[in-house]
Amino acid sequence: MVQRIRKAVFPVGGLGTRFLPATKAMPKEMLPVVDKPLIQYAVEEALAAGIEQIIFVTGRGKSSIEDHFDFSYELQDTLLKRGKLDALTVATEMVNRSGSVAYVRQQEPAGLGHAVWSARHLVGDEPFAILLADDLVMSKQPCIGQLVDVYNETGGNALAVMDVPREHTERYGVLDVGADDGRLAEVKGLVEKPAPSVAPSTLSVIGRYVLLPEVFDILASQEKGAGGEIQLTDAMARMVGSAPFHGLRFEGTRFDCGDKIGFLEATLAHALTRDDLGGDVQALIDGYASLSARRQAG
Repeated sequence: MVQRIRKAVFPVGGLGTRFLPATKAMPKEMLPVVDKPLIQYAVEEALAAGIEQIIFVTGRGKSSIEDHFDFSYELQDTLLKRGKLDALTVATEMVNRSGSVAYVRQQEPAGLGHAVWSARHLVGDEPFAILLADDLVMSKQPCIGQLVDVYNETGGNALAVMDVPREHTERYGVLDVGADDGRLAEVKGLVEKPAPSVAPSTLSVIGRYVLLPEVFDILASQEKGAGGEIQLTDAMARMVGSAPFHGLRFEGTRFDCGDKIGFLEATLAHALTRDDLGGDVQALIDGYASLSARRQAG
């Protein structure tokens, strides 16, 4: 029987420079999609998949993330006294039981591999999940839960993957693919951000992983890769062949919220699903589409 996935690592130490000036004093993970921070979507996804312990790898200027997942006694007392019970529920729903959230500081932004390695003592010797809040996935079954299912099937490493245009391969970690049944693709190798002309495929990794703890032993070498950073992709590539390793074409829609257009698309998509907003947002979209058409015709 495989060991159960209980812990999830959330690397949240990045600077978020693509969203300046908004992220000068606010973590990019706290940017709201409609009315909920990006990081809350990721945490909710993990909890819905049965994850029991949330591990944040933070850096300077990230204290608002800790505050978000903690009690705010003044706010809660004010809402209670004013009888705003619905707002009180919203304000407290992400406060987990004591000890279920842990924080570790990444002292320098040395790459995703370094961020994951920084959580090694909190993860320990057990398989674990990794979620990158920049990748927001809208799906019926939590994306990370789909990967946990793959891990339960195979007992090995599992990555969420999607096909991208070949000209975009240099933005992603890309799979060298073995056997492929259309759902699961065997990972024969991994290349970080290859040029389109040399990319082994167009099947690319997004920010959801289930990994065996052996990855920490590899990351301990602190070997630098693309961009002069310690790359998680390089460490995973060295794990190929030591245990089952698969890429899952997950069910759902992924929004790249590290990109401004992707972030705006995620906001619209989520607003349209809301009973309290969907109709009005659709009317706004229709109105702007009509205005654009008139401008082009005129």
